[in-house]
Amino acid sequence: MKINKHIAVSDSGFVFNPVTGESFTANPMGIEIIEMLKKDQTVEEIHAAVLDKYHTDNTTVEKDVAEFFELLKNFSLIDRHETTEN
Repeated sequence: MKINKHIAVSDSGFVFNPVTGESFTANPMGIEIIEMLKKDQTVEEIHAAVLDKYHTDNTTVEKDVAEFFELLKNFSLIDRHETTEN
């Protein structure tokens, strides 16, 4: 899964897409996920990192990460045709 290379993310979580002019605010975990996507980490690597850091169950991580990816797709921050399996 690839994040749009033009996306700007501030340390405070402000995410801006200069292509569409849209923006939103991400929480600390969201910022971490975006940074992992920028480093071309796989969905599996992201799941493992979140699971390890936040010490929660796998089902919750899968659900939360999938919902965040949908949000990123809705804001055109990642390719709408990509699936969370990539």
